[in-house]
Amino acid sequence: MARHGGGRGWYGKVVGAALGVTVLAVGASVWTAQADSVGGAPPKATASAAPGGEVEPVDVTIAHASDAGARGVNITIDDGPDPAWTPQVLDLLREYGVKATFCVTGTQAQAHPELVKEVVAAGHRLCDHTVSHDTAMDQKSEAYQSREILDAERMIIEASGGVRPMYYRAPGGAFTPYSRELAASHGMRPLGWNVDTKDFERPGADAIVATVERELSNGPTLLFHDAGGDRSQTVEALRRVLPWLRQQGYSFGFPVR
Repeated sequence: MARHGGGRGWYGKVVGAALGVTVLAVGASVWTAQADSVGGAPPKATASAAPGGEVEPVDVTIAHASDAGARGVNITIDDGPDPAWTPQVLDLLREYGVKATFCVTGTQAQAHPELVKEVVAAGHRLCDHTVSHDTAMDQKSEAYQSREILDAERMIIEASGGVRPMYYRAPGGAFTPYSRELAASHGMRPLGWNVDTKDFERPGADAIVATVERELSNGPTLLFHDAGGDRSQTVEALRRVLPWLRQQGYSFGFPVR
């Protein structure tokens, strides 16, 4: 979910803090994996490692690009799974032959493991969205960040039947150098977004669709939600957006790792 309240958006905050420049001024038609990089060795985990064997570390920079190429888009679904809305989203994705990335929270994964398994069985990818979706976790201690990320990783692996999350998305974009290093050391690429549909505000399906059409030139990673309240507008918007994207010549992929 995008961070609520005024001030700069999370993307500008993260990139500006790390690079000291505003990269969003670069031509919006160019889709690249814009990210800030952090040096030094990966931090040591302060929570117990998740089950599932050894993992290969991945890039610590925040991914935005699609593995489907220049005309690829990434559908990302946050905050679930939810028994009311996730099945409807899964049905739509199946109907249109689309694979998506589900950014699930540890509490929801633990409460609805059958839905996590359905997501995996349908060929979608999992993303660690922390245990409790604390959008202020970038202001908390490293020990707290570690618990939120690694406990969620463990809960997701257990709920999925042993499938690891491939990405880490900070709630509200509240990334820190430490959290990105920690996630990457566990094989989870930090994941951003380019188009915030603002569907969590329930502005109406027309407004959600219009946001996608207007802001798609910003980049390929689209943010939707399948939990956190009534998501009927999201379902309706996806019903219209998915075929529209294909009509525009886009293909569906996953975020780069």
